[in-house]
Amino acid sequence: MKRAIVLAVLLAATLPPLPNAVAATSQPETAQPLPDQKAELRERLFQHLAAATTESDGRALEDEIWRFWLDLAPSPEVRKLVDQAMERRQSFDLTAAEALLDRAVEQAPDYAEAWNQRAFIRFLRENDEGAEQDILRALELEPKHFGALSGLFHVLSRRGRTAAANAALIEAVRIHPWLKERTMLPPDPNAERPPIKGTEQDL
Repeated sequence: MKRAIVLAVLLAATLPPLPNAVAATSQPETAQPLPDQKAELRERLFQHLAAATTESDGRALEDEIWRFWLDLAPSPEVRKLVDQAMERRQSFDLTAAEALLDRAVEQAPDYAEAWNQRAFIRFLRENDEGAEQDILRALELEPKHFGALSGLFHVLSRRGRTAAANAALIEAVRIHPWLKERTMLPPDPNAERPPIKGTEQDL
């Protein structure tokens, strides 16, 4: 349990803020492809994120994208399950959190954020194989999920797959240049990697 607490603190920067209960009541009843309006919003958010020139702007856009992902829950019930799981995680009740997310992914297999949240719980419970599987499913549904890519970096690093871990982090930082884990990019100056925002390299 102590190790899980340490891991949760270290990775908290990659997680969305706890949502409020009101947002959970505004979701459509069934999972569907993104309508044009939401697809356009998604594209606009990622464009602004890539173009952000300050860390505060990047962090604000990151929060907006997390809210956007959470708001894609296909039903109020599924959103409530995810919200409750996040609350249980905050209390380090990881068993209950995973059980709630099991129900969420069963009810909404096309909801990327449910898979991503369960991946994080599984990582905290040291189920790296399960976490990796959940992350890959989340990325199938949302290829630009920088949180899932960051999570994949941590999972693969712990499994000793350094090259694959670094590739995941490089892709995450391409999408989100202000990602907090950007300082963990490989130091090899000849490696293909985006510039690190907020450092001399980026000046």
